[in-house]
Amino acid sequence: MEKIRVRFAPSPTGALHIGGVRTALFNYLFAKKNKGTFILRIEDTDQARFVEGAEEYLQNALEWCGISPDESPKLGGDFGPYRQSERRDIYQKYAQQLLNSGQAYYAFDTPGELDQMREKLKATKAVNQQYNSVTRMTMKNSLTLSAEDVEARINSGEPYVIRMKIPLKEEVRIHDLIRGWIVVHSSTLDDKVLMKSDGLPTYHLANVVDDHLMGITHVIRGEEWLPSVPAHALLYRFLGWEERMPKLAHLPLILKPDGNGKLSKRAADKAGFPIFPLNWNDPETGNLSVGFKEEGYLPAALINFLSLLGWNPGTEQEVFSLKELEDAFSLEKVNKAGTKFDIDKIRWFNAQYIRSMDSALLVNEFLVRLKLKGYVCTEEKGLAIVDLLKERITFSSELTEMSRAFFEEPSTFDEKVVRKKLTREAASGLTLCAEVLKDKENLSEDEIRELLSNTLNDADISPGKVIQMLRVSLYGEGSGPDLMGIIRILTPMKASVRIINSLELLRDKIQD
Repeated sequence: MEKIRVRFAPSPTGALHIGGVRTALFNYLFAKKNKGTFILRIEDTDQARFVEGAEEYLQNALEWCGISPDESPKLGGDFGPYRQSERRDIYQKYAQQLLNSGQAYYAFDTPGELDQMREKLKATKAVNQQYNSVTRMTMKNSLTLSAEDVEARINSGEPYVIRMKIPLKEEVRIHDLIRGWIVVHSSTLDDKVLMKSDGLPTYHLANVVDDHLMGITHVIRGEEWLPSVPAHALLYRFLGWEERMPKLAHLPLILKPDGNGKLSKRAADKAGFPIFPLNWNDPETGNLSVGFKEEGYLPAALINFLSLLGWNPGTEQEVFSLKELEDAFSLEKVNKAGTKFDIDKIRWFNAQYIRSMDSALLVNEFLVRLKLKGYVCTEEKGLAIVDLLKERITFSSELTEMSRAFFEEPSTFDEKVVRKKLTREAASGLTLCAEVLKDKENLSEDEIRELLSNTLNDADISPGKVIQMLRVSLYGEGSGPDLMGIIRILTPMKASVRIINSLELLRDKIQD
């Protein structure tokens, strides 16, 4: 059985877009499901667009997401180097093979001459304004120049590129595991540049050569790469590798929240949510883009959310661990249609994961935030507060503000509840509650509930007329975490003092 090998091959031209994270994830899941190998390859042949620090960012982002490659520039492997800039000599060999077989040619056209060619085509209203099987015979290349002239130009150091020679009239047929058969006529294709004038390959040659030499069996990438497929299929044939061409799977686009077009950084900024996994300081502009991590999203929540952008497990299950995703994933269940990016859904996932977390994993960060606020809190009390509040939060940072009432007596009270519920009977009930709690130390929530219920029943006061105001007197709000939990964490004695103090502040609002 063929050993599955897939790769994620980003260019270090900036931060890793969330769409790239999804591509990496789907490659990773496919590899794990099939006991295969997941490779990270850095495609850095476009030196003009290279951004300092981008490669390190890419690797750190994948590591934070838990998408760990088996082979990479950092880890090494048997098929390295894993940076294309370190494989220059390899590409030269295959470019020469294509030249020797007549399936590529030298082109000496200057930028000005290329612009002139396009302007002429535009003037004649040609459908394809490109360097192709027709226009190449009017240009300055080794198909129109003599062999002696070509040699002389090369020897003199005249700049040139190497272009692939697209067949004049041919249907190129490629099968995609997600989209089915793709058929393109060669007359619509341009003669792609394979080697640039700086001696480095373009994406087209490097991608094909590396996928072949690294034994890649499946290429899983974004829909935006579909236009490259026909040229790549021809390159596999020209190089004699047609039978070993990887199987293709082009993932659906991630769309803006309204479904109107591809999700971009500008659209994400406008909608007020991140688009990069980690903070990115743009070295060119100096602008900081806040990442999902720094916004408070958990990597497991982000990965779970991204897994369902374009893939459907075929069940009602939504929350998956990474291991469950590895077991369930299949390309057969990836959709063709674009999928909307729903920020509310990822917030929901984040809340689910926080609820399921061991509170001990949240408490250290919580204690640090409390200290910055000037609050003194033991680890035991911190754990109790996290246990009580984590069901009600989306981000761990929300714990600090929500827990303020455990460290400060409320100075403002829910006006709507006060107007409706603070009657003389309720005030009498609050006084009784304060009295019965004042000499109690450690009670469980059940014990507190029973104590207060019995006290109010013995006084013939309905608990329903008191409980919401009891919450307001302790917490300031008419709704919130479990009331008995609030009292337990404050301690009954401190709760008693707080009830009396709040009643004093609210005395002039008591209604008959």
